[in-house]
Amino acid sequence: MSCTRHNSKREPCLCLNASHRISGTTVSPRLVIVFLPFIFCCLNAHGQEPWTWEKVKGRFQANNPTLQAGSLSIDEAKANEITANLRPNPQFTFTADGLQLTPSAGHWLPLAGVTKSPGVSQLIERQRKRELRIESAQKATRIAVSGHADLERTLLFTLRTAFVQTLQEKAVLNLAKENLSYYDHLLDVNRERYKAGAIARVDLDRLELQRVQYESDLQTAEVNLRTAKIQLLALLNDRIPVERFDVTGPFDFSNQIEPLEEVRQTALDTRPDLRAAMQSVEKAKTDNRLAWANGSTDPVVNVWYTRNPSFNNPFDFNTLGASVSIPLRIFDRNQGEKRRTQLDIDRNEKLREATRTQVFSDVDSAYATVTSTVVLLQPYKDRYLQQASRVRDTIAFSYEHGAASLLDFLSAQADYRAVQVSYLNLVASYLNAANQLNLAVGREVVP
Repeated sequence: MSCTRHNSKREPCLCLNASHRISGTTVSPRLVIVFLPFIFCCLNAHGQEPWTWEKVKGRFQANNPTLQAGSLSIDEAKANEITANLRPNPQFTFTADGLQLTPSAGHWLPLAGVTKSPGVSQLIERQRKRELRIESAQKATRIAVSGHADLERTLLFTLRTAFVQTLQEKAVLNLAKENLSYYDHLLDVNRERYKAGAIARVDLDRLELQRVQYESDLQTAEVNLRTAKIQLLALLNDRIPVERFDVTGPFDFSNQIEPLEEVRQTALDTRPDLRAAMQSVEKAKTDNRLAWANGSTDPVVNVWYTRNPSFNNPFDFNTLGASVSIPLRIFDRNQGEKRRTQLDIDRNEKLREATRTQVFSDVDSAYATVTSTVVLLQPYKDRYLQQASRVRDTIAFSYEHGAASLLDFLSAQADYRAVQVSYLNLVASYLNAANQLNLAVGREVVP
């Protein structure tokens, strides 16, 4: 596509003030306008930026169906608060008595002397039953909130593990490409040496056969990266094509870690499952008070109106009445619920202590793993990586000049690859251990 304004540079033109010709066909500017959004959409799709951890986390919180289903438990608990806040319904009764079935003065008047008595009764709750029901329901809602936070904590651990796995496979893939490119360069040099008669044909064949290992590493890394992306997209509940999806983030370690005592205290303050266990104890105490309140007597107040036309005195036709009904709780005083709720307090207190112990165990184990991994990684970063690269380059130079054997050359290549892969695996282990520590604490203490 070209126009007179851009003929000198022969560049594509999006001018819309005249018709364009493509391969002899005139294209209307209106048609170009119609397809412009599609063109820009395709360009954006190919140039989509990699996702950071914050973007992955935000998409997960918005899309993951398991997390969304867990949030509904909070709404259900709030609905139970509405039920707990309801008062007992009044009762309406209507009584008709005195139906006459004999004729009067030759006429049937079955309703002439009927006594009509509508009435209303209301149960009066005592001992703060309604207030205790509301308090128990509100504490159940707080437990549901803590339970949802704990669900999110565990799911974010799974998400972060998948994210780290993707970063690891990206790093391994880049290393495989770098190793293959480096080895291809060495092959080119040794092919020239073979042509010059500096090495034997069998040595060149052995060098070219060794390239299969690098090709295999590259293919394996590509498959592993694609699989990691698929697993991450499944957690995000996203249908983005794998080819257009990429992530980015720091794939490194840090030796700056908070002291263990501070990490422990942070875990005690923020772990949602420990908070839920403590809230369960408080709810059990409220339920016990409610059980005692339910064991008390609730009177029923009745009020009624009566119209009795059978009285001789016309002023006695309309009457009002009232009564109070009090159940005699001789046998059922809610003894079972009182005992059960008291036992439930003891059970939840023991579960709270068990959860607290588990928090310390989780934090100590994860903290030890992080510090141990840092101890292993530090010499890699300080010495081993540079030494492996220096040995590889030195042996390669010596072999090219006939000062090293082929076995030494291949061994140096294998050692370099092994050291690099070990380092990447250790970095991934550190990031996973940091993720485990964040899970144990309940929030990010190691970014």
